[in-house]
Amino acid sequence: MAFNLSNLLATLDSSIAALDSASDLLEVLQAINATNPNSGNGKSQRKYYTSVASLPAADSAMRGMVAVVSTAVEDSDNGLYLCTGSAWTEIQSLDSTTPYRGIQGSNFGYASGGETPAIGEHNIIQKYPFASDENSTDVGDLTSARIRPSGQSSSISGYTSGGRLISTNLNIIDKFPFSTDANATDVGDLTVGRYSLMGQSSQDNGYASGGFNTPIYSNVIDKFPFATDANATDVGDLTVARRNSAGQSSTENGYASGGGFPYSNVIDKFPFAADANATDVGDLSQTRSFLGSGNSSVTHGYTAGGFTPPNVNTIDKFPFSSDANATDVGDLSSVSRRDMAGANSTVSGYNAGGQVPPLGDYTVIDKFPFASDANATDVGNLYQGARDRPAGQQN
Repeated sequence: MAFNLSNLLATLDSSIAALDSASDLLEVLQAINATNPNSGNGKSQRKYYTSVASLPAADSAMRGMVAVVSTAVEDSDNGLYLCTGSAWTEIQSLDSTTPYRGIQGSNFGYASGGETPAIGEHNIIQKYPFASDENSTDVGDLTSARIRPSGQSSSISGYTSGGRLISTNLNIIDKFPFSTDANATDVGDLTVGRYSLMGQSSQDNGYASGGFNTPIYSNVIDKFPFATDANATDVGDLTVARRNSAGQSSTENGYASGGGFPYSNVIDKFPFAADANATDVGDLSQTRSFLGSGNSSVTHGYTAGGFTPPNVNTIDKFPFSSDANATDVGDLSSVSRRDMAGANSTVSGYNAGGQVPPLGDYTVIDKFPFASDANATDVGNLYQGARDRPAGQQN
């Protein structure tokens, strides 16, 4: 039968007018289903895509299908799209109502700072693509070389906070843009200089938790805003002071898993909605420290590698929906290692670099899937040699 887009849009206008900013995507799609002449054919379904380019080919078989383009952040392409049979037409923008989906990126992973034995501490910011398996490239510099900082990610910028340069514990919060390859700028300070700390990110704030302020282990949870350049404030405590833990982030909570000293298997959780102390909500499958940055899907936190002793290749997974212990769901690609930089795409976790005593530092970028429990694969190498505990970010 003939497809009349004008009539459908007129009907949609009246249906959508009944919705407001509190309506979720399912309610919007249900309104569309009620007016879609092809809904009985099963073509109007709740389907999500991360970009307009990822929509399926527009043809007669897809005519009448409704799809949602929704990235992890607000974007001009976010919206409801209708297939006319020859093209995808945006019928409702979702920029103002798209819910926050987490810290996962769609474009690049980053590794900032770190150390190699021959050169010492680095200030290099490097990035690698999520769309293809490739080596990283040098795209800018931090304001100071450093080892063992923490990484945070907003929708538009990466942050590298804390770290250590030779014998100096740093309190610097650096920020670099995702939209262009550029050097970082110093935009604030942590409450106290420390290294081997964990990074977490909410939609609005970056967090730096735990760490080592020689000779004191820290339990402090620092918070700094993404909207403005400002110093961090102390907003809570971990259940125990520790360093070299892994950091994870759901849409509602920050997590710190493992670490030491003494070595721990504890998974801590603290809320983003309020400034509060962390609570112990589960255990890793192994007691270990010298962990990487940590990984986060929309539904689970991941902790990869570490040192028990010896080094391990374990990839642990724990749920965000309930407080539970982690399970061993896979292995790193080759050698057991520690101190990697973690980053997250919408579909995979990445761990770059690391340390493999007594062999030294390691260049490999590993990738493992979020959709299934599986081992990691080697998909590239870091720029200019190996790196020991850089910070990880993504966009």
